[in-house]
Amino acid sequence: MRIFYAAGSRPNEALAESSVWRRNLLNALASMGHDIVELDYDLEPHYRHADPTSAGAGAFIAAQRHLLEAALLEQVTRAHRQKPLDVFFSYFYSAFARPEVIRRITEMGIVTVNWYCNASYQFDLVSEIAPAYSFCLVPERFRLDDYREAGARPIYCQEAANPDFYRPSERTDEYDVVFVGACYGARPAYVRYLLDHDIDVHVFGPGWTKLTPPRVPARIRRSLGQVRRRVAGRQLRPQLLPARACGGVLTDEDMVRMYSRARISLGFSVVGETHAGTSPIRQVRLRDFEAPMSGAFYALEYMPEIEAFFVPGKEIVCFSSKRELTEVVRHFLAHPDEAERVRQAGHQRALRDHTWQRRFGDAFREMGLDS
Repeated sequence: MRIFYAAGSRPNEALAESSVWRRNLLNALASMGHDIVELDYDLEPHYRHADPTSAGAGAFIAAQRHLLEAALLEQVTRAHRQKPLDVFFSYFYSAFARPEVIRRITEMGIVTVNWYCNASYQFDLVSEIAPAYSFCLVPERFRLDDYREAGARPIYCQEAANPDFYRPSERTDEYDVVFVGACYGARPAYVRYLLDHDIDVHVFGPGWTKLTPPRVPARIRRSLGQVRRRVAGRQLRPQLLPARACGGVLTDEDMVRMYSRARISLGFSVVGETHAGTSPIRQVRLRDFEAPMSGAFYALEYMPEIEAFFVPGKEIVCFSSKRELTEVVRHFLAHPDEAERVRQAGHQRALRDHTWQRRFGDAFREMGLDS
């Protein structure tokens, strides 16, 4: 098929050197033999201003959206005249283009498809544009009805990983426990709990180095260590982490290698700051497939949906609390042979069932297209 592709390289500006979406989406489509025409336009400023309620976004959208729309229509029209396009594939928010612009592309006889993976807690950012597409690829099963109620045609398409990039490296196991990902939500509390229970854990990603304490004299550190504040009977402790445990953002290549440098790699399923409410929102993530495919022994914060993709206890392991995570870590560090069986089973399952090539093939067939 001939596909016009319009998407950015990375999920957010904190990963400035990353090409994670290109490696997963565009490269997987190309590896399937599709003829790809890529939008020639810098989408990164639009991703930074995708939420119209954020500071400065409204003015940016008013000033820049019509320029993106004009470039998009011009390039799609030109490519379609040169040789008919079968599919328009995008990773767009409503802030990128008005629905009528997407409908104009559909009216050219092109199947329009939008991929979006933040609807778990930000469906409002695509609810306006989603109905304009022929299909929406949706990785959050529990949001399918929201798309339908908005007038869209969703296809459940879970995230995956591209095996052309996510491959095991030579195992070194120089770290006991590693987490690669941004610092937010309850993640610092989990890391602090592991450290407090004498588990050597290292974290890499945006925001972690901000949690390291400033350098102060030993006498003052000892005094601060004796301070305990209580409010309403609850002890408050800042989630400060030792500098030795906190690393910066890894390159895509270093992230893949890190999965072979750790005995245990962690994953967290709660999104945003929803952990603070009574009903935290959990989501299957890209990491849940890229880690096993890269050869990691993967320990994931449990959610029922993951059981459709891996067998907990056999292909990955799961935990539901800080205490349970500590028990899981101690058990598998003490039983490396058992951990190796789980690691290998998870890797084989990811390769067999959870590639982007398979996801796209299944989705295109559901659309009635030749994959």
